[in-house]
Amino acid sequence: MTDIEIATAAKPLKITEVAAALGIGEDDLELYGKYKAKVTGRGSKRGKAVLVTAINPTPAGEGKTTVSIGLADGMKKLGKSVCLALREPSLGPVFGIKGGATGGGYAQVLPMKDINLHFNGDFHAIAAANNLLSAMIDNHIFQGNALRIKNVTWHRTLDVNDRSLRTVTCGVGYNERTDHFDITAASEVMAVFCLARDLTDLKERLGCIVIGSDEDGKPVTAKMLKADEAMTILLADAVSPNLVQTLEGTPAFVHGGPFANIAHGCNSIIATKAAMSYADYVVTEAGFGADLGAEKFLDIKCRAAGIQPSCVVVVATVRGLKYGGGVPKAETGKPNVEALRLGAPNLFKHVENITEVFKLPCVVAINKFVTDTEEEIAYLREECAKRGAEVCLADVWSKGGEGGRELASAVIAHMDAFDGKMEYAYPLEKSIKEKLGLIARKIYGAEGVDFTPEAEETLEKLECDPACRKLPVCVAKTQYSLSDDQTKLGRPSGFRITVRELYYRAGAGFIVAVTGKILLMPGLGKAPAAEGMTIDTETGEIKGLF
Repeated sequence: MTDIEIATAAKPLKITEVAAALGIGEDDLELYGKYKAKVTGRGSKRGKAVLVTAINPTPAGEGKTTVSIGLADGMKKLGKSVCLALREPSLGPVFGIKGGATGGGYAQVLPMKDINLHFNGDFHAIAAANNLLSAMIDNHIFQGNALRIKNVTWHRTLDVNDRSLRTVTCGVGYNERTDHFDITAASEVMAVFCLARDLTDLKERLGCIVIGSDEDGKPVTAKMLKADEAMTILLADAVSPNLVQTLEGTPAFVHGGPFANIAHGCNSIIATKAAMSYADYVVTEAGFGADLGAEKFLDIKCRAAGIQPSCVVVVATVRGLKYGGGVPKAETGKPNVEALRLGAPNLFKHVENITEVFKLPCVVAINKFVTDTEEEIAYLREECAKRGAEVCLADVWSKGGEGGRELASAVIAHMDAFDGKMEYAYPLEKSIKEKLGLIARKIYGAEGVDFTPEAEETLEKLECDPACRKLPVCVAKTQYSLSDDQTKLGRPSGFRITVRELYYRAGAGFIVAVTGKILLMPGLGKAPAAEGMTIDTETGEIKGLF
């Protein structure tokens, strides 16, 4: 059966039943139909979290979200109190190349169509708040510009891939300037939404957003434009986390959705802490590999939330590692230990990031395919053991929670045994340049960081501001390589990272460093997924969406 056939055949529990299993009463639920709800209350537990990350993604596929869901279902099979905390999908990938983000096979979250499309309106609220601020900026300038705004650095957003919006002209007739759109998942409002602790903190962060500078070069904020209250009103309902379920009825909070290559890549702090207040074990994930989402989860989100995971799972596939070793995608299903040896150092680097840099327990989850050989698995078990990581097979796509039992048992053992304190990749007291250098050398394996003249000029200004110097950094980098060059697969060496732009995100509370050729507004491919979708106008059945 296909993913959509499995999801369609499923008979989910009513969301009130899922909530009741966590101890959430109906007074703390805002229902969105039978199978979705927003949760307004908090529990009394102090659950432990496991972070799921992965190797650098390949066309052969890794299945990080699928493994996350299967791991949670596996924990439930073992009789544990468990909950998921995942990101919401962006419409950009859904209608582009990647497709939906609700897992696959027998490890899915439901209702998959709703989650992958408009869900409970969170993304639309975020885009509306962002664009309301844009409208108020331009209206302020049109109405006389009392704040003497000279340079506008705030951009409009859209949650659809559209390369034509990378360069636009706005303010025609009164403040004409060249501008561009960012995809909603990369916007600062999304980052603020996911890093805020509650509605009060959200409003304060929104007010701190810097939209540009005045004629004296001083920053102009959203609060100075009196936009913070209205933006908060638009987000007031969205800020409550969404509760759904897996195919096996495991509760799942799905809330917020920043990309990990061009943003910080983690679901909301509110959802993660809500899950930890209702369950003993929480399975959460961060986008792409440990060089991107996991680094940002640990260095940015954990700092902001005051939490830390008790274990980290690195997801890999034998096929993906062989692709990194130079095997064409069509041939990755053939036995080839030598290619695996060439590609496996990418996995080893991600493991070392977790165990040596962040000092956390690590379990490697091999997302199982029928083409994997015992010799290939044995090689990975032996080599990962040398690096302090246990290897477990995850057969969750075809078996659901039952196929996640081995992984779940290993992860629980590590979580229960860990009583240490994680370390960060860099101390906040370091300069921005030093922080970037530490990430590049320790996390990517680079020799150092270079800056374009434009980035160097911005860096000098940021370093002079005490408020900027003490912030964490969020690197925008290709997800396909440890370097900033997506063609360098495996574990490259002898390279340097080039920062071409730097941005101060006062509301989010971090500095963004844009590297390589990464873009904040993706484009559609030659044959986008949207072209292959159909809808039966009588039944409403959608095909080709997932």
